[in-house]
Amino acid sequence: MTSPQFFAADIGAESGKCVLGILDNNRLHISEIHRFPNHMIQVDDHLFWDITALFKEIIRGLNIALSIHQPPPVSIGIDTWGVDFGLLDDKGQLLENPYSYRDHRTDGIMEKFFPLISKQNIYELTGIQFLQINSLYQLYSMKLAGSPTIEKASSLLFIADLLNYLLTGVKVSEYSLATTSQLYNPMKHGWEEVLMNKAGISSHIFQKIILPGNIIGHLKPGLLSEQPDKEIQVMAVGSHDTASAVVAVPAKGENFAYISSGTWSLVGIETTAPVINESTLAMNFTNEGGVCKTIRLLKNVMGLWLLQRCNHIWSNNSNFRYDELAEMSLQAAPFMNLINPDDPSFLNPPDMTKAIFDYCIKTGQPGPKDMAASVRCILESLAMKYHFVINQIISLNIKKIDKIHIIGGGSKNKILCQFTANSTELTVISGPAEATAAGNIMVQAMALGQVKSLAEIRQIISNSVETITYEPEQQRDWQDAYQRFLKITGH
Repeated sequence: MTSPQFFAADIGAESGKCVLGILDNNRLHISEIHRFPNHMIQVDDHLFWDITALFKEIIRGLNIALSIHQPPPVSIGIDTWGVDFGLLDDKGQLLENPYSYRDHRTDGIMEKFFPLISKQNIYELTGIQFLQINSLYQLYSMKLAGSPTIEKASSLLFIADLLNYLLTGVKVSEYSLATTSQLYNPMKHGWEEVLMNKAGISSHIFQKIILPGNIIGHLKPGLLSEQPDKEIQVMAVGSHDTASAVVAVPAKGENFAYISSGTWSLVGIETTAPVINESTLAMNFTNEGGVCKTIRLLKNVMGLWLLQRCNHIWSNNSNFRYDELAEMSLQAAPFMNLINPDDPSFLNPPDMTKAIFDYCIKTGQPGPKDMAASVRCILESLAMKYHFVINQIISLNIKKIDKIHIIGGGSKNKILCQFTANSTELTVISGPAEATAAGNIMVQAMALGQVKSLAEIRQIISNSVETITYEPEQQRDWQDAYQRFLKITGH
């Protein structure tokens, strides 16, 4: 009997891809069949996502899958970033393209919201890290601005949910995405109307929440040029990309931390229940939903966005690959420039190279003297921020951490992986780079009974990918530099 084939659309803030996967002899075999860019689009002073373009790319990927691969996929799973959403009218029509979380409309918005309800109360209700990009504050900014879109809205769908709706006509909210909004109460296992009321947002626009592994619906007829009447299930996976990525951590046991490394770095551990207390509030940790009702206790760190935006400036002269930039960093002297990757000035500056230079000058350091110094500054600072967050996790005494798994695109950055081992003094295991797509596919497989548990999924991933192990080096130099990092960044 031929094993079923699964289709995953994995869409990040910089690019997306369509992947086919099949399980055979306890191994996952995946093949990328379509890749496409994803960019914010600027209209007047605001940043949006082109959701129609993303939908067309998914359809293109499905047509490719049906034209060149047999058997055809039995199901489709979509994962994207969190917090952003689209608003639909009462006829189910999208009112406007979704805003990007990097739009400046939420600058200073949290400080305007906190007089309505305290930070402590918000955290007790949601357990979510305070970030101005959270859906709660995006919605409140629209309300304060008198947005006609929010007044006309009949439904709210997060990005992956919106794409699933365009495929099926069914409106639902997938659990892992819903939890990123800071509008979900993990103790009640549902939406938190207290916060909606404070923000002046009607609760009726929010959809029923479903768990990963549930069938959303079937592909609407006529969407495809290849086999237009083919019936394919559309599945809720870990629709938040980090939820899917964490599924594919090739770990044995529970004593590990993970860093899902891409545009953002998500640094955390997996737990069986939310951890909401004074310590996690003070440290600003988030409790996001995972697959199999797990909780991802983590902190968002700015991530390789810093390097991506610098490269955007540098690529006006040359087109540098990220591995070339990483190697270039070794030409610069170590620890000359250190930054806090999460400083608000790095959220979306017009020139990231200037923002980093200005931060260094402001904190009494020389600015990076060239590209190599800028790249080294970013990679060393990320590794030190990871160290800081891992130390915070360890202080919570939830579980022992004896290794760090780095997954996602950043796992291919060998220098960042080694720097992370050096800074944290922990063994680092990198890979898989395609963790999100792999996790997406494995949740589909679990829904169809091909695998039974997270532990089994992780064993299959371990069987299927090559990983690289990094051991700590130059520990004394790194620890001395880490103390400087703490002073410079005010941690």
